[in-house]
Amino acid sequence: MADDITAPGETSRTELEAAAFRRLVEHLRGRTDVQNIDLMNLAGFCRNCLANWYLDAARERGLPLTKDESREIVYGMPYEEWKARHQAEATPEQQAAFKGPGH
Repeated sequence: MADDITAPGETSRTELEAAAFRRLVEHLRGRTDVQNIDLMNLAGFCRNCLANWYLDAARERGLPLTKDESREIVYGMPYEEWKARHQAEATPEQQAAFKGPGH
């Protein structure tokens, strides 16, 4: 199946990947109840990771983008504003899980 994704051509693959990325970002924007620490504990990445990967891709292509700009692309607003509106203090259980194996 993985070979089939490249059959339509590189442009189609890029368009499909971009569409999936945009849908993931929109999903995460809508799920403000899910904290970054929960994402890290369950999936090993969070919104900040996604913003950093976006920033890395921009830098690899020589595109001017700042960390704040990449976070705003992912969060849909300035990061500090998102934190003030949606970020809760991590519970002792969340912190303990974050310090566990794999982190």
